[in-house]
Amino acid sequence: MIKPVIKGASSVIVHTPSLVRYGSKPEREIKKDPLLLEKILGSLRGYEDALSYPPNQVFIGNLKPDVLRDMQNPWYQSPIKDASRFSAFGEIMPEDEFYGWLKIADEYNLVMLEESFLLEVKGKLANHPLINESDLQRLGKGASRDAIEEAVASGKGIPLHVNQTETIGCFLTGHEEDENLTPEILLENLCNKASGLIAMRHVLTSFEISPEQIDYVIGCDEEAVGDRYQRGGGNMAKSIAELAGCDNASGSDLKSFCCAPNHAIVVAASLVQSGLYDEVLVIGGGCLAKLGMKYAGHLKNHMPILEDQLGAVAILIGKDDGKSPVVRLDAVGKHNISAGSSAQNIYQTLVVNPLAHIGKKITDIDKYSVELHNPEVTEPNGNGNVPKTNYRTLASIAAIRGEMDKSNIPKFEVKYGMPGFSPTQGHIAASIPFLVHAREMIMDGEINTAMFIAKGSLFLGKMTKLSDGMSFLIEQNKGVQQQ
Repeated sequence: MIKPVIKGASSVIVHTPSLVRYGSKPEREIKKDPLLLEKILGSLRGYEDALSYPPNQVFIGNLKPDVLRDMQNPWYQSPIKDASRFSAFGEIMPEDEFYGWLKIADEYNLVMLEESFLLEVKGKLANHPLINESDLQRLGKGASRDAIEEAVASGKGIPLHVNQTETIGCFLTGHEEDENLTPEILLENLCNKASGLIAMRHVLTSFEISPEQIDYVIGCDEEAVGDRYQRGGGNMAKSIAELAGCDNASGSDLKSFCCAPNHAIVVAASLVQSGLYDEVLVIGGGCLAKLGMKYAGHLKNHMPILEDQLGAVAILIGKDDGKSPVVRLDAVGKHNISAGSSAQNIYQTLVVNPLAHIGKKITDIDKYSVELHNPEVTEPNGNGNVPKTNYRTLASIAAIRGEMDKSNIPKFEVKYGMPGFSPTQGHIAASIPFLVHAREMIMDGEINTAMFIAKGSLFLGKMTKLSDGMSFLIEQNKGVQQQ
């Protein structure tokens, strides 16, 4: 039997403070109170602050999650000295360069960048390890400031900024009569594509798989790509794969709110184990709509708006190479329709049942990755510490089952879990950020197993009152067995 393995994973952060105004929550509230924009702009971070922010360094893999326990709170006041932009798994990109990637990903001339700004960005991107000559040609020569101002004034585009207020371009409408192709929606989709492209290129250059080897790509983001006749038509996966040079691949998108990445990894591993494809790539770009989602709590507590960045991930899943962690498809947890929505029932289906199927208890797994939302983002807005709550629930179930003494419940998070450190963008935060760490820790012999647990809010779409969930287990590779 072919064993599917995690051959590589990347995590990327794109710092986009000037796009916070286009996040769904800020945009709606600014329309109600135009004076709010000034308050938001005055509370945004600069790139150096985002670069040195401890959770960000954890997200891209330069620091292990547990180091956050020993750091003084608040983390945004405990910057990492000499923080590195790049890691073995990704990077933290400044917004001016990201606008260049946005233009590279633009197939329909929707992005207009001012010519002098574009020239400056082009010079920076020429030195980026993932950029090639074809990319630089796609940047073009830029537009005049007059042309940009005319497009915005006529209502055909929305302005793009750097340093919060400096206008350096605009984003055009895709169709004047299609409300699904407005500049706001297309900007959201193109940001997803561009950030996903960066993550995909990182994973394809950091591990032993070339773009030409990829057979299939699965997108697991939250955007709805389409027009008025097919609003969620999709296939962000194939559009990203095209620019990553995956010429022999096809692809499709898989949607399930925050839970989509776990579904995608299980499907990808199944495609490999079946023998249909040798190498499958799962890609999830960033979600612009969730920028500044909890800004109100940050302003109220006189702290910087930390939801000023896009997270993106990419995961390579392929046939057994004798060294990479194995995906155990005999220990997949799924939230059955009959399971209901109580926390106990959800964890029964996602954790207890799949582990019992392979003869393991909750306490037999070395690390659990749950919804890893950064608590420094969620707590000021009254949403609590999401990872801590999940770990306590899981620990309580272990205690009820007699697998551990209830006095050890407070210690469960330290031994089996980790502090939250992910950008709060639903599908990005839901367990997947630990994958770059888990893969390395398993291959280095620090742990043997890791379980990834994600939940999804299907009810938000008003089609069902159900929630969703999916889990998968990875373990140390014992080497390719001789047939």
